[in-house]
Amino acid sequence: MPKIKYPTPLVEMQGDEMTRVLWDWIKEILIEPYVELNVDFYDLGLPAREKTADKVTLDAAEAIKKYGVGVKCATITPNAQRVEEYNLSKMWLSPNGTIRAALDGTVFRAPVLVDGIVPFIPSWKKPITIARHAYGDVYRNCEIKVDGDAVGELTVRYKDGRVETKRIAEFTGGGVLQGIHNTDASIESFARSCFNFALDTKQNLWFATKDTISKTYDRRFKDIFAQVFEKDYKDKFGKAGISYDYTLIDDSVARVVRSDGGFIWALKNYDGDVMSDMVATAYGSLAMMTSVLVSPDGKYEYEAAHGTVTRHYYRYRDGEETSTNSVATIFAWTGALRKRGELDNVKALCNFADKLEAATVKTIESGYMTKDLVGLFRKDGVTPVPLNSREFLLKIKENL
Repeated sequence: MPKIKYPTPLVEMQGDEMTRVLWDWIKEILIEPYVELNVDFYDLGLPAREKTADKVTLDAAEAIKKYGVGVKCATITPNAQRVEEYNLSKMWLSPNGTIRAALDGTVFRAPVLVDGIVPFIPSWKKPITIARHAYGDVYRNCEIKVDGDAVGELTVRYKDGRVETKRIAEFTGGGVLQGIHNTDASIESFARSCFNFALDTKQNLWFATKDTISKTYDRRFKDIFAQVFEKDYKDKFGKAGISYDYTLIDDSVARVVRSDGGFIWALKNYDGDVMSDMVATAYGSLAMMTSVLVSPDGKYEYEAAHGTVTRHYYRYRDGEETSTNSVATIFAWTGALRKRGELDNVKALCNFADKLEAATVKTIESGYMTKDLVGLFRKDGVTPVPLNSREFLLKIKENL
């Protein structure tokens, strides 16, 4: 059969280490035989970011704004060890954080459910979708290492000449100081994205912060969510038969653990980062989690929610066999291809994405999987067969 074509380029963002290897294999084995890829390509691997002083990341974000849909491989956010390993000129920012800030979007993450992999929390029968704010907090912070007696202050200088200063702490020796921020506009965009997603998917929405402790910062999130809901969404939620609830994050965690799933859990940037890993692991594996960044004006960026699988990459680089779970990266591609098909009205592309996802799930349910899932798999009459990284993709191709 002829390959499936689509008119508008898809923004493709290559990444790092083992996920970079899987990325090329997924294209070679599962996509390019069936789809004539039309992409605007950006290499976001760490050497390319170093070479371009990270301009390539900003260019990729602008391309997503232009074309509407992007798909991204996992990338390294360098720490001091990575600066030395890759001989970097500086500790470049997280590409995910840069793209999220540029798009001012919300990250929605949900587990891939498979018959045979039972969540560690047995009551979870339906997926829990994490809605993570994608701007501000520690990802856009400013930090100072204090090395002696000092006073730390927070100062705001308004353009009309007003100055407001608050004392944070007095230091009698070494310490650290951090400043974080957010904006009303970004918080409102976050709220509207969450309310719209809840309406689109007909799911209840929970929002959680810690406004009893953070009486200004977290309280601002709570108030904006409440104002937007009362003004524009309360009646729509009522007609849709869904609800919106605000809960303190510690109470919310307890409710989530006792629930049966099937709702959206909205969280600030750092809270969402931590809790999405918890939810993914409790459902089985971080590699079994979908992730999509949605901007307020309807731009989409699909990615794997996990890292670059460094330990496996070092083994692969040394010529050893690896068994790396590629499901999240496959679903990043299927999500992007499906959305591109929807926007370009190419039904064949949407159907292909659906079938590739079904083939991936069927492969695991029939007992063929990477080693990380073998210990989690429980299904009568089926003995799990561990496959290496490439064998798993070839098995999916058989089912596809």
